[in-house]
Amino acid sequence: MRKPFSALLLGLACQAVFAAPWNAGAAYQAGQQVQWQGQDWQAKWRTRAETPAANPRGSWTPVAAAKAAAQAEPGQPQPPTLQQALQYEAALTDTAFFRNVKASIRTLPNAQVEQVAPGSAANPLNVRRVERLLPAAKWEYYFSRRDASYSYQRFLQAIAKFPAICDDYSDGRDGDAICRHSLATMFAHFAQETGDHNRSDTVPEWRQGLKYLREMGCDETGPGCGYNTECADPVFNKVWTCGKNADGSWKKYFGRGAKQLSYNYNYGPFSQAMYNGDQSVLLKNPDLVASTWLNLTSATFFFVFPQPPKPSMLHVLDGTWVPNAADKAAGAGNNFATTIQIINAECGGGTERQAAQNRIDYYRQFAKDLGWDYGNEQLSCANMQRFSAASSAAYNIYWEKDWKWGNDYKCQLVNYQTPYSALQAGNYQRCVEDNWNVKLK
Repeated sequence: MRKPFSALLLGLACQAVFAAPWNAGAAYQAGQQVQWQGQDWQAKWRTRAETPAANPRGSWTPVAAAKAAAQAEPGQPQPPTLQQALQYEAALTDTAFFRNVKASIRTLPNAQVEQVAPGSAANPLNVRRVERLLPAAKWEYYFSRRDASYSYQRFLQAIAKFPAICDDYSDGRDGDAICRHSLATMFAHFAQETGDHNRSDTVPEWRQGLKYLREMGCDETGPGCGYNTECADPVFNKVWTCGKNADGSWKKYFGRGAKQLSYNYNYGPFSQAMYNGDQSVLLKNPDLVASTWLNLTSATFFFVFPQPPKPSMLHVLDGTWVPNAADKAAGAGNNFATTIQIINAECGGGTERQAAQNRIDYYRQFAKDLGWDYGNEQLSCANMQRFSAASSAAYNIYWEKDWKWGNDYKCQLVNYQTPYSALQAGNYQRCVEDNWNVKLK
């Protein structure tokens, strides 16, 4: 729907605009300005291929006229105060759903995470539970072929960062059992994602996980492995702004860490979660995902965060997520099989794919050793379909500009990824300020 013309004009009188020449092949959004035949023009709404002209019914208006209209019209919408914006945000997110999800992704400050050490009496509750169920000797046994950077201490720090993992439950659910289930699931995926897969080794494959810290064949200075072609796209790069090296080349976003995190659009959200909403830290310094305790935290981050229409793996395993009829028809449920679909969609087709079978085989071994009984659990995902918009996990958890008539200076909740996760504080304000080019006070 077309936006009110007056709502697009606020602030023009105070801005110096240097417009680019009009391009017949370009698409222009409401408010964008161009030069045409020696005059500056502004788009009233989204337009393409329409020549700028002073046509009351057309898509363009002279900038001078837009400025005059903005100054003359007394009833035009005004930006909200910061307090009003935060109240509006609260009205949309003060629900049981948001409270549950936010509780599951809450984080411990980095300074406290870095104090976590094996055997410390000051370790958080969830870390002490993991230490009891998974002592250091068992970590070494499970990951005897691991890269040295994947230390037991760093794993405990990765657990500490997200207190909901291996936490207590106040509603009667068994925290120890859920923790065993969670660890077996994580470790099976570690073994598939970063394992050596060497059948000639005397150590069985399920214990060869965490072999690779950085994607095989990739490094900071060598050729290829950039995973950064999106960086050259000015529109896409504005969303997750890529870092640059001293020579002006783009940083590389190849797979790093236990989750083998790849691409700027994954490094950015992870950085936001680790650094109080600041996406730039890891986009500018992606190798921190390999060289610090973030190498294992990338996996715990992925474990607790939902990805609509997929629920989080934690909520699949602890029963917080309740599959609806569409989920059940697709074959999904509260089981290990569903985590395979979540992590890499290696499901469907009627027969087990090798990667999925590997995960199942490794899971059986870890679960048995950790004391989790998987006897009645669905492990196969051969007939499971992908999550759809009909899933109960198709959550609206991102902020996007509200384009509806009369909703100037507001953002709305959507279920597709934007730079503004509604699960993180401050993002509603950023969404309004960035999309409406204002500063809320």
